[in-house]
Amino acid sequence: MLLITVDTLRPDALGWVAGRNATPVIDSLANASFRFSGAVSPVPLTLPAHVSILTGELPRRHGVRDNGQVLGSERPTLGRALKANGYATAAFVSGYPLRKVFGLDGGFDVYDDHLPAGSEGWVERPATQTTAAALAWVARAHSPWFLWIHYYDPHDPYTPPRAYLRPGPRGAYDGEVAYVDSALGALLRGLPAAPPESRITVLAGDHGESLGEHGESTHGFFLYDSTVLVPLLFHAPGRVTPRVSSLPARLIDITPTLLDLLRLPPLAGMDGRSLTPIFSGAKDDPGTAYLETLQPWLAYGWAPLSGVREAAWKLVRAPRPEVYDLRADPHEAKNLFSGSREQTVALLRELQRFEAAPATDSRRIADPETVARLRSLGYLGSGSSGPPAGRTLADPKDRLAERVLLLQGEDLLRTGKFDQAVAVFSEALRRDPGNHFALFRTGVALSKRGDLLRAIAPLEEAVRLDPEQAESQFALADVLTRSGQYARAIPHWMETARLQPRRPAAWSNLGTALGRAGKLTEAAVAFARAVEVDPGDPLLLANLAFAERGTGKDEAALLHLARAASLSGDRFPYPGTLGLLYLKKGETAQAAPWLRRSQTKEPDFAEARFELATIEIYAGDKVAAKKDLGTALTASPSLRSRAAANPALASLLR
Repeated sequence: MLLITVDTLRPDALGWVAGRNATPVIDSLANASFRFSGAVSPVPLTLPAHVSILTGELPRRHGVRDNGQVLGSERPTLGRALKANGYATAAFVSGYPLRKVFGLDGGFDVYDDHLPAGSEGWVERPATQTTAAALAWVARAHSPWFLWIHYYDPHDPYTPPRAYLRPGPRGAYDGEVAYVDSALGALLRGLPAAPPESRITVLAGDHGESLGEHGESTHGFFLYDSTVLVPLLFHAPGRVTPRVSSLPARLIDITPTLLDLLRLPPLAGMDGRSLTPIFSGAKDDPGTAYLETLQPWLAYGWAPLSGVREAAWKLVRAPRPEVYDLRADPHEAKNLFSGSREQTVALLRELQRFEAAPATDSRRIADPETVARLRSLGYLGSGSSGPPAGRTLADPKDRLAERVLLLQGEDLLRTGKFDQAVAVFSEALRRDPGNHFALFRTGVALSKRGDLLRAIAPLEEAVRLDPEQAESQFALADVLTRSGQYARAIPHWMETARLQPRRPAAWSNLGTALGRAGKLTEAAVAFARAVEVDPGDPLLLANLAFAERGTGKDEAALLHLARAASLSGDRFPYPGTLGLLYLKKGETAQAAPWLRRSQTKEPDFAEARFELATIEIYAGDKVAAKKDLGTALTASPSLRSRAAANPALASLLR
């Protein structure tokens, strides 16, 4: 089974839908598939939409309402279901919002989220590299296998290779889609040969892109069709007859449909339902689609949006609600909320039906193990926030100018123009005091230009307004740590770890702040958790080893530092410290080679060369001992008194 998701994919970017952009690989696959030209995403944001695809649940139910939140580890997913039924499972994702720290890796034997080095949140892996990594796995996987491959390229910013750039105002975006189409061709050609009926392939967008429609340049802010409609196709020879459909199938229907095609039981609690009755022609109603975006509230402090969409009608609940007759007005230009009373009442009833079900907010999910660890470190916890009852929030439609300004500031920040970014965010705050995003990004811009002390105030205010925003907590904790205010940083690192418990940097940085605040035992606990989250990171292992060494746990420190050395190879930065630990254990033969590898930039360099000289003098190598002792004394003249007190070394001082 092959699941392909293409980020930020408008239907009209594909040749088979609109005929305006050449996508021959996808078009060929579509022609042999049951295909929907306008399926409905429940949310125009990458992570929540993908969680809905893989769980069959609405964001209200699975709890991931925004990028950066974390899916609970207990949630049933397509990957877990197929793994339990004997499938080899792997995922290859191409954008930061889907990294494993956010919880979608459950059920996958391999979850490859390796991205190029760069600033978090602005990094993507090009489609050709993702394809190559996926094909390498398939070549060695046993059958049956399930592969999910995610391409991020069409997401803003649009930077296709020059050969794929298309003409016109949206040429860069269309070029990104064409580039993905080419990489997808390499994927399909590279898959092992198999009978056509033995493979099921699904291709879907996760959400669309406004490209300026309704005043929105990208996505996440509104619920118009430009950002919630996506292409969806099912290729299953012998099981699904190829046909094109204009019905608004839903992304939450993908997992129920695939399990149905495989004759596997549905996951517990799914909101979606199988599309197989539509494939066979037995049914022509995919059901009402629920829509939401909390981004206006979570990012900016404006009103969140929700709505419902049917084949012919659509409702968006906002401070100024909207109703559209989609058949007469497909571009959603004429709001009929006041003029179609009967239809509006029916749509409101549908919306109320969806929202009557209990909702989950992942930002308030408290993993018991995580909270227990944090409490052992002195965690007290902060309050949570949400749209305040009884307060009228700004309609996002009335804040378009401010959002354009904020996106300009973000682009300046991304391109390293920090002073200009601060000026733009300051103007946004003048227009909209207390704007969450402007405060947060002002602090980040100030931090990146090195103005740490000025960065603290806006970040503290952003955290006060929304203490459940992990990235704001992280940014504030980072600035406080870098400015030497370790005690103030600790509670914010703790909050980051609570909100994103599988983010190694949160635990590691918490350990650093605790250690520098003199709490070495607590630091070791935090570093140990970081290592549990990412056991293959040599830097985390080294941090844990130093914390353990500081509390006298030399055996444990030796074990972890030796592991870090084996993972680092020639790049291991602490050979002298490892040698000293071996020496303290009495393993002189093991210690000597590591002591000899110590370099001047290592904190224990002088001590390592001093002890190496001691080993050499007792071994009878006076020439080497004299040289290494001289090196040690040059690095740390205070060691001369120790050398003078050692009769064997004292002779080398003359």
